[in-house]
Amino acid sequence: MRLIHLAVAGLCVALTVSVAMAKEKKPEKQMDMQAVMEAYAKLAEPGEPHKQLASLAGNWTTQTKEWMEPGKPPTESTGSVEMKMVLGGRFLQQEFSGEMMGHPYSGMGISAYDNLLKRYVSTWIDTMGTGVFVMDGTASADGKTITLKGQHAELGGGHMTHRAVWKIVDGNTQTFEMYGTHGHGKEMKMMEITYTRKS
Repeated sequence: MRLIHLAVAGLCVALTVSVAMAKEKKPEKQMDMQAVMEAYAKLAEPGEPHKQLASLAGNWTTQTKEWMEPGKPPTESTGSVEMKMVLGGRFLQQEFSGEMMGHPYSGMGISAYDNLLKRYVSTWIDTMGTGVFVMDGTASADGKTITLKGQHAELGGGHMTHRAVWKIVDGNTQTFEMYGTHGHGKEMKMMEITYTRKS
Protein backbone atom coordinates (compact mmCIF):
# COMPACT_ATOMS: atom_id res chain seq x y z
CA MET A 1 0.00 0.00 0.00
CA ARG A 2 2.84 2.33 0.88
CA LEU A 3 4.35 1.71 -2.58
CA ILE A 4 1.09 2.83 -4.24
CA HIS A 5 1.11 6.03 -2.12
CA LEU A 6 4.72 6.75 -3.13
CA ALA A 7 3.96 6.13 -6.79
CA VAL A 8 0.92 8.44 -6.70
CA ALA A 9 2.94 11.12 -4.88
CA GLY A 10 5.73 10.84 -7.47
CA LEU A 11 3.24 11.14 -10.32
CA CYS A 12 1.73 14.28 -8.74
CA VAL A 13 5.18 15.89 -8.42
CA ALA A 14 6.04 15.03 -12.05
CA LEU A 15 2.74 16.50 -13.31
CA THR A 16 3.23 19.67 -11.25
CA VAL A 17 6.76 20.17 -12.65
CA SER A 18 5.54 19.51 -16.21
CA VAL A 19 2.73 22.09 -15.89
CA ALA A 20 5.15 24.65 -14.41
CA MET A 21 7.63 24.08 -17.27
CA ALA A 22 4.87 24.36 -19.85
CA LYS A 23 3.83 27.73 -18.39
CA GLU A 24 7.43 28.98 -18.47
CA LYS A 25 8.00 27.97 -22.10
CA LYS A 26 7.26 30.93 -24.34
CA PRO A 27 5.94 30.32 -27.82
CA GLU A 28 8.59 30.92 -30.50
CA LYS A 29 8.02 34.03 -32.57
CA GLN A 30 7.08 33.03 -36.08
CA MET A 31 8.96 34.88 -38.83
CA ASP A 32 7.01 36.63 -41.52
CA MET A 33 7.21 34.65 -44.79
CA GLN A 34 8.37 37.71 -46.72
CA ALA A 35 11.18 38.27 -44.19
CA VAL A 36 12.19 34.61 -44.49
CA MET A 37 12.36 34.84 -48.30
CA GLU A 38 14.42 38.03 -48.11
CA ALA A 39 16.81 36.48 -45.59
CA TYR A 40 17.36 33.42 -47.81
CA ALA A 41 17.83 35.62 -50.89
CA LYS A 42 20.56 37.53 -49.05
CA LEU A 43 22.21 34.28 -47.92
CA ALA A 44 22.27 33.09 -51.55
CA GLU A 45 24.48 36.00 -52.65
CA PRO A 46 28.19 35.18 -53.13
CA GLY A 47 30.43 37.15 -50.74
CA GLU A 48 34.12 37.62 -49.95
CA PRO A 49 34.82 33.90 -49.32
CA HIS A 50 33.39 33.12 -52.76
CA LYS A 51 35.62 35.76 -54.37
CA GLN A 52 38.59 34.05 -52.71
CA LEU A 53 37.50 30.71 -54.18
CA ALA A 54 36.99 32.36 -57.59
CA SER A 55 40.63 33.50 -57.56
CA LEU A 56 41.58 29.81 -57.96
CA ALA A 57 39.73 29.32 -61.25
CA GLY A 58 42.04 28.14 -64.03
CA ASN A 59 44.28 25.25 -65.00
CA TRP A 60 46.89 23.79 -62.65
CA THR A 61 49.59 21.14 -62.61
CA THR A 62 49.96 19.04 -59.46
CA GLN A 63 52.82 17.34 -57.68
CA THR A 64 51.50 14.75 -55.21
CA LYS A 65 53.25 12.90 -52.40
CA GLU A 66 51.47 10.01 -50.62
CA TRP A 67 52.58 8.29 -47.43
CA MET A 68 51.25 4.76 -46.92
CA GLU A 69 53.24 4.14 -43.72
CA PRO A 70 54.91 6.52 -41.28
CA GLY A 71 58.68 6.72 -41.68
CA LYS A 72 58.60 5.33 -45.22
CA PRO A 73 59.35 7.50 -48.29
CA PRO A 74 56.29 8.82 -50.14
CA THR A 75 55.04 7.76 -53.55
CA GLU A 76 55.18 10.72 -55.94
CA SER A 77 53.04 11.48 -58.99
CA THR A 78 51.95 14.37 -61.19
CA GLY A 79 48.55 15.43 -62.47
CA SER A 80 46.47 18.26 -63.84
CA VAL A 81 43.45 20.10 -62.50
CA GLU A 82 40.84 22.41 -63.99
CA MET A 83 39.03 24.66 -61.52
CA LYS A 84 36.03 26.79 -62.37
CA MET A 85 33.25 28.62 -60.57
CA VAL A 86 29.75 27.24 -61.21
CA LEU A 87 26.16 28.25 -60.45
CA GLY A 88 26.70 31.98 -60.59
CA GLY A 89 29.97 32.11 -58.66
CA ARG A 90 28.70 30.15 -55.66
CA PHE A 91 30.79 26.96 -55.90
CA LEU A 92 34.31 26.05 -57.02
CA GLN A 93 34.36 22.87 -59.10
CA GLN A 94 37.60 20.92 -59.42
CA GLU A 95 38.31 18.18 -61.98
CA PHE A 96 41.49 16.22 -61.34
CA SER A 97 43.30 13.74 -63.56
CA GLY A 98 46.56 11.93 -62.87
CA GLU A 99 47.79 8.89 -60.95
CA MET A 100 47.15 7.47 -57.51
CA MET A 101 49.32 4.64 -56.14
CA GLY A 102 50.58 3.88 -59.64
CA HIS A 103 47.13 3.69 -61.26
CA PRO A 104 45.23 6.14 -63.51
CA TYR A 105 43.05 8.33 -61.33
CA SER A 106 40.29 10.88 -61.85
CA GLY A 107 38.40 12.88 -59.26
CA MET A 108 35.92 15.70 -58.96
CA GLY A 109 35.23 18.04 -56.07
CA ILE A 110 33.03 20.95 -55.08
CA SER A 111 34.27 23.53 -52.58
CA ALA A 112 31.84 26.00 -51.07
CA TYR A 113 31.34 28.58 -48.37
CA ASP A 114 27.95 28.18 -46.70
CA ASN A 115 26.72 31.67 -45.76
CA LEU A 116 24.13 30.28 -43.35
CA LEU A 117 26.48 27.95 -41.45
CA LYS A 118 29.47 30.29 -41.89
CA ARG A 119 31.60 27.27 -42.74
CA TYR A 120 33.49 25.90 -45.72
CA VAL A 121 32.17 22.62 -47.11
CA SER A 122 33.97 20.28 -49.50
CA THR A 123 32.78 17.17 -51.33
CA TRP A 124 34.93 14.73 -53.30
CA ILE A 125 34.23 11.77 -55.61
CA ASP A 126 36.76 9.74 -57.58
CA THR A 127 37.54 6.53 -59.46
CA MET A 128 38.85 4.79 -56.31
CA GLY A 129 35.42 4.36 -54.74
CA THR A 130 31.68 4.89 -54.97
CA GLY A 131 31.19 7.08 -51.90
CA VAL A 132 31.03 10.82 -51.48
CA PHE A 133 33.67 12.20 -49.11
CA VAL A 134 32.47 15.28 -47.21
CA MET A 135 34.53 17.65 -45.07
CA ASP A 136 33.77 21.00 -43.48
CA GLY A 137 35.63 23.62 -41.49
CA THR A 138 36.77 27.20 -41.14
CA ALA A 139 39.39 29.57 -42.52
CA SER A 140 42.05 31.83 -41.07
CA ALA A 141 41.23 35.55 -40.75
CA ASP A 142 42.66 36.31 -44.22
CA GLY A 143 40.80 33.34 -45.75
CA LYS A 144 44.00 31.87 -47.19
CA THR A 145 44.26 28.80 -44.93
CA ILE A 146 41.19 26.58 -44.78
CA THR A 147 41.14 23.71 -42.28
CA LEU A 148 38.60 20.95 -42.96
CA LYS A 149 37.62 17.82 -41.04
CA GLY A 150 35.74 14.68 -42.03
CA GLN A 151 35.72 10.90 -41.85
CA HIS A 152 35.21 7.82 -43.99
CA ALA A 153 34.17 4.25 -43.25
CA GLU A 154 36.88 1.58 -43.25
CA LEU A 155 36.87 -2.10 -44.18
CA GLY A 156 35.98 -4.23 -41.20
CA GLY A 157 34.06 -1.43 -39.47
CA GLY A 158 34.99 1.82 -37.83
CA HIS A 159 36.06 5.11 -39.38
CA MET A 160 39.20 6.98 -40.24
CA THR A 161 39.05 10.65 -39.30
CA HIS A 162 40.71 13.23 -41.54
CA ARG A 163 42.07 16.73 -41.21
CA ALA A 164 42.98 18.72 -44.30
CA VAL A 165 44.86 22.01 -44.52
CA TRP A 166 44.34 23.91 -47.77
CA LYS A 167 46.63 26.93 -48.24
CA ILE A 168 46.38 29.59 -50.91
CA VAL A 169 50.05 30.59 -51.00
CA ASP A 170 49.66 33.17 -53.78
CA GLY A 171 47.87 33.61 -57.11
CA ASN A 172 49.96 30.87 -58.72
CA THR A 173 50.50 28.37 -55.90
CA GLN A 174 48.33 26.44 -53.48
CA THR A 175 48.92 23.40 -51.28
CA PHE A 176 46.65 20.72 -49.85
CA GLU A 177 47.77 18.48 -46.98
CA MET A 178 45.73 15.55 -45.66
CA TYR A 179 46.21 13.86 -42.29
CA GLY A 180 44.44 10.72 -41.06
CA THR A 181 43.82 8.91 -37.77
CA HIS A 182 42.69 5.30 -37.34
CA GLY A 183 40.44 5.00 -34.27
CA HIS A 184 42.31 6.44 -31.27
CA GLY A 185 45.68 6.12 -32.99
CA LYS A 186 48.19 8.83 -33.78
CA GLU A 187 47.52 11.23 -36.63
CA MET A 188 49.79 10.73 -39.65
CA LYS A 189 50.38 12.77 -42.77
CA MET A 190 48.89 10.90 -45.72
CA MET A 191 49.11 13.24 -48.67
CA GLU A 192 50.53 16.54 -49.85
CA ILE A 193 49.60 18.17 -53.15
CA THR A 194 51.29 21.27 -54.56
CA TYR A 195 49.28 23.09 -57.23
CA THR A 196 51.11 25.33 -59.74
CA ARG A 197 49.08 27.51 -62.08
CA LYS A 198 49.32 26.83 -65.82
CA SER A 199 46.76 29.45 -66.90
